[in-house]
Amino acid sequence: MTQSARSVASPKVVNIADLRAIAKRRVPSAVFDYLDGGAEGEVTLRENCRVYEDVTFRPRHAVAFADCRLRARVLGFDLALPFLLAPVGYSRLMHPTGEVAAARAAGNAGTAYILSTISGHKLEDVRAASKGPVFYQLYLMGGRGAGEAVIERARIAGFSALVVTIDTAVSGIRERDFRNGMKELVSGSLFEKLPFLPQILAHPGWLASFLMDGGTPPLPNVVIPGKGPMPLVDVAAALAESTVTWSDLTWIRKLWGGPIVVKGVLTADDARRAVDEGAAAISVSNHGGRQLDCVPSSLRVLPEVVKAVNGQIEILMDGGIRRGTDIVKALCLGARAVLCGRAYAYGLAAAGEAGVNRAIEILRTDLDRSLRLVGCPSVAELDRSYVNIPPSWDAN
Repeated sequence: MTQSARSVASPKVVNIADLRAIAKRRVPSAVFDYLDGGAEGEVTLRENCRVYEDVTFRPRHAVAFADCRLRARVLGFDLALPFLLAPVGYSRLMHPTGEVAAARAAGNAGTAYILSTISGHKLEDVRAASKGPVFYQLYLMGGRGAGEAVIERARIAGFSALVVTIDTAVSGIRERDFRNGMKELVSGSLFEKLPFLPQILAHPGWLASFLMDGGTPPLPNVVIPGKGPMPLVDVAAALAESTVTWSDLTWIRKLWGGPIVVKGVLTADDARRAVDEGAAAISVSNHGGRQLDCVPSSLRVLPEVVKAVNGQIEILMDGGIRRGTDIVKALCLGARAVLCGRAYAYGLAAAGEAGVNRAIEILRTDLDRSLRLVGCPSVAELDRSYVNIPPSWDAN
């Protein structure tokens, strides 16, 4: 067992919060708070996790079964687990192996990985690392020319679906990033980095691996025609020029030809529009509380979206997943599967691929135990009868 694997092994690490604590110690504040933080006052960030407390279980006792069936079918793929690894930008800053390690861990666990446009590794390398399905999360950074090129690359490389994020007309203001110098770390000059050097020097292990990895390379999957790969710039500046509209889905769908997931749906109206525009699935999501603050938690709006879609397409959900019980509650309220972002990214920042493996194992074990305690032998059999929700949820 490697040192990284030992650092996240049980009983040292028993839940996702333990991985978070290790990640906070290992990486500079700028990197940790980029991963951990949210927009403005972080109201939605906190509510994404807290809201699971409002949903309680109605267990079936005095039942027993030999095995719990955790498999879920998503976009035609039989996954060993009902959770996918969500796109996390700048993963290479958290650990040099970044997206490649996360994709490999997902594939080894029998589930899918979603690669962010803001990736430090080539999409071809990420796809090759995984034994399972890999989806590409699309921002139109660099304009339509760059978008068309990367869609074609993803198709040739064998990506299975496009995940089009619709909630980034501009980047949310993440105040921790301003205070910690995240922009200066990824794109500033040495002079601009000077005020933030103490926090970087305080993490010599991370700094050594960062420098050995070549610092901050350009974005290999955002190739601007006639200019080459886009420099690793401040996210806010790049996203401000890459707004996705409903009309964009028409040409994206024609160009791609495969299934499209619309990510960032929070209302029944947008859910129905996604159906009308030919989406194969939607992800109920508030971008992890990182875009518009003071929107509802993903779990809170899930029933509204499920009712609006009425079984026409698949529904995924992301936001606040930290435990197996969180996954069970989301599935009970109508999600086909969930996306986990921070949960595995804490593991990546803590110990690279070993940390991602541990995060997946924690959630898998939690999920199996939760199903047994709630008295349900299969994730496919979970429904509203296994939970209590506040009366106000149905009233609205």
